[in-house]
Amino acid sequence: MSLIHGLSFTHLRGDLYGGLVAAVVALPLALAFGVASGAGATAGLYGAIFVGLFAALFGGTPAQVSGPTGPMTVVMAGLIAQFGQEPSLAFTAVILGGGLQILLGLSGVGQYITLMPYPVISGFMSGIGMIIIILQAGPLVGHAAQSGGVLPTLVMLPSFVAHPMVDALVLGLVSLACVYGTPERLGKIVPPPLLALLAGTILGVVAFPAAPVIGSIPTNFPLPVLPSLHLDAIKVVIGQAIVLAVLGSIDSLLTSLVCDNMTRTRHDSNRELIGQGVGNAVAGFFGGLPGAGATMRSVVNIRTGGRTPISGSFHALILLAVLLGLGPLAERIPLAVLAGILVKVGVDIIDWRFLKHVVQAPRADVTIMVVVCGMTVLADLIMAVAVGLVLASVLFVKRMADLELMNLRVITDRTEESSLTEEEAAVLGRHEGQIILIHIDGPMSFGSAKDMVRRLEGVSRWSSFRVVVLDLSD
Repeated sequence: MSLIHGLSFTHLRGDLYGGLVAAVVALPLALAFGVASGAGATAGLYGAIFVGLFAALFGGTPAQVSGPTGPMTVVMAGLIAQFGQEPSLAFTAVILGGGLQILLGLSGVGQYITLMPYPVISGFMSGIGMIIIILQAGPLVGHAAQSGGVLPTLVMLPSFVAHPMVDALVLGLVSLACVYGTPERLGKIVPPPLLALLAGTILGVVAFPAAPVIGSIPTNFPLPVLPSLHLDAIKVVIGQAIVLAVLGSIDSLLTSLVCDNMTRTRHDSNRELIGQGVGNAVAGFFGGLPGAGATMRSVVNIRTGGRTPISGSFHALILLAVLLGLGPLAERIPLAVLAGILVKVGVDIIDWRFLKHVVQAPRADVTIMVVVCGMTVLADLIMAVAVGLVLASVLFVKRMADLELMNLRVITDRTEESSLTEEEAAVLGRHEGQIILIHIDGPMSFGSAKDMVRRLEGVSRWSSFRVVVLDLSD
């Protein structure tokens, strides 16, 4: 087994160009995710650099580009809000989450993670998309993001709409116009998020200087953030570390499947988890956001020629060069511009494919999706996934029980069942009304036992039968 999975220099030109384009796409997203998390724009860049580099070097999907993503940012925003006075606790959770991902990969769990029921993933991701959109409502119109999360933001929403800051609102609308209205031909040259960043920043400097901006950005290499943990916070930190590990693993492996389809290759799930874990652990150690395989950045990388870990590594090195050399320019980026970019990210995360077919979808799947989505937005991420899995399991057992009951046949007359052999039909004919044949096909589980007994109890004339034959041969 090679140290770097899929390393090859046969696609060097495509890898370098793919990495460059991926970095161009990643830059505005990293800054936006950093600001949205509450840890600052630099934390987003640190996360993009370290997760992107180490996931590429040690991961199992050669063409995948990793970095901060919407779901991971939502979890991190909650941690920063809770541990604002001790940010080291939040980054300790990131380090622990990375360590858990490494353990998942080493234990061979990677191949099973994508078996999570689709309605649970759909509801969870859609809920996270809605959270991102809601949390950006304030910054989009010039108000500070609410530290309390979704509910305080919803309470303040009427005030945001009634009293917008004009400069910020204009820049936010420009940003939205760029990410949604950029012509396809132009978008192939300049990615819409970067166009929004450039146009919004230039307009902000020239015409709308009152809009809030990112502010000071350090231009030196990040210093380590020593992990810390105390008894008062241990439960929350470990709980959120588990969420980061599971969410990052699901997000990454789903993106790996997209990469497989585009490159006609097969990724190594367990190795991918190890690479993501190393990247997140290092990112947390240097105060960076946690990340995962990023679908849009990976797709752009592959479409422009990226095929090996060189592209993901090169993308990270370009972002490092930007951090060290262009920090002062990034200080003037308006927060409303980043909010506009993130609104588009949130909309893209919502599972519109499922929602378009919600009328035709099975009622059980729709129920799971709605419950998980609602709990993700209004309650707790861990609880949402846990309830979704339990609900999916219960409904699955019910569905299987219904299928098992379809295989239950009660035969009292030879004319009732054409599958009887001639001998069986003859016996039933000679002893008509005295023999009852109970035939059960396929598997039988505890889920169908109660209804099976109830159905058998409903058979009339039990007392008239002298012989009961239970046929479990199939």
